[in-house]
Amino acid sequence: MFEAQSLMFVAAGIAVFAAALLPRLLMRAPVSMPMMFLAAGFLTFTFATDLPDPDPIAYSDITIHLSEICVIVSLMGAGLALDRKVGRKRWATTWRLLGIAMPLCLIVFTLLGMWVLGLGLAGAILVAAALSPTDPVLASEVQVGEPSETQEDLASEDEVRFGLTSEAGLNDGLAFPFVYLAIAISLVGAAPSAWFPEFFALDVVWRIGIGCLLGFGMGKLLGRIFFRSSIESARMASHSEGFVALAATFLTYGATEMIEGYGFVAVFVCAVTIRSEEQTHGFHGVLHSYIEQLERLLTVVVLVLLGGAVARGMLAGVTIDEILLALAFLLLVRPIAAWISLARGTTGPWERGVISFFGVRGIGSIYYLSYALSKGEFASEDEALWRFVGLVIVMSILLHGVTAAPVINALDRARKRKALRESGTEDAAPTTAI
Repeated sequence: MFEAQSLMFVAAGIAVFAAALLPRLLMRAPVSMPMMFLAAGFLTFTFATDLPDPDPIAYSDITIHLSEICVIVSLMGAGLALDRKVGRKRWATTWRLLGIAMPLCLIVFTLLGMWVLGLGLAGAILVAAALSPTDPVLASEVQVGEPSETQEDLASEDEVRFGLTSEAGLNDGLAFPFVYLAIAISLVGAAPSAWFPEFFALDVVWRIGIGCLLGFGMGKLLGRIFFRSSIESARMASHSEGFVALAATFLTYGATEMIEGYGFVAVFVCAVTIRSEEQTHGFHGVLHSYIEQLERLLTVVVLVLLGGAVARGMLAGVTIDEILLALAFLLLVRPIAAWISLARGTTGPWERGVISFFGVRGIGSIYYLSYALSKGEFASEDEALWRFVGLVIVMSILLHGVTAAPVINALDRARKRKALRESGTEDAAPTTAI
């Protein structure tokens, strides 16, 4: 009989090896890495009955901090990967998704949470805030890849990957005011006079403003140190030390949270600012590669535990109404809201449809929900909230995991054919890729 400790080391080794290998093996398959590890966690905790239950309610502190670290690492990776400098027109798709699609999702999700799930106002707002953001962790298949190092590559960044990556980078932080709103209503009631002044002044204006300002300042400072420090030994770009990306992540997040700002916003803004310094420098690839590997390892842990929670009864008692509502969230509400937001944008119909459909829900939702439940009083709705949010995350992993590779690959082929036609190297035949 093998010792449990030995088996855990073997399992951990297999998981790490799989995290490195699976993304390449599954690149063009209708199966994603998150699907595989979710299934691995489900099977492990189904048959290894002596393992403790990975209950997110019982182990709320672990759930909060593990998902928190995973999200901030992912935000740094997303920001470092974006080649496009921030601008009103250059980021038009992003601003539309953030300014139109996300508020629409928040409103509709809140109303459906009250009408269909029977939640109180605070619980419904919390569900809406947790599920409105596109997840920066589990959406890697539809996000931009490595930072580009040539001007030609910088100019070729496609709108679908850029839009989904930049949206995921910013909307995780911008949904946080509504998490605080849900907490406030759960504690002081729904009367606006009890929560609005603090909500608007602190949770909206101060926290978002400080997140943007401190993220920008830290990005400028670190960018100068990395690329233009007068002290050669401190010029990190000359030494290819990728792990300093983690230092930048933790330093920016911790400093921002210390003064009551949104660390999620600050980390992403910091990463984008660093990326804008010396855009074609190869050090960006070194930083991104380190962060990507760390993100993948953390994601494996979270997904295995999520699969284990499902195996041990997290979704027990799911009703038909909850399943239908979860499908509505994924197939109707987000796609329609995003489609409306991009109506007058520069994206073509296929690009617009892909951006609208891939509103992945994931580890960010886990963090928001666990954080709010640890701070507020949600009238014993904890299990119902975890059940429904967990259901949406699992369905998103399956739905978007199956469709991501085929859809994105087809879109890439269509773009290549269009480029060939425009250059005159291919006959102008109609494209029916998707």
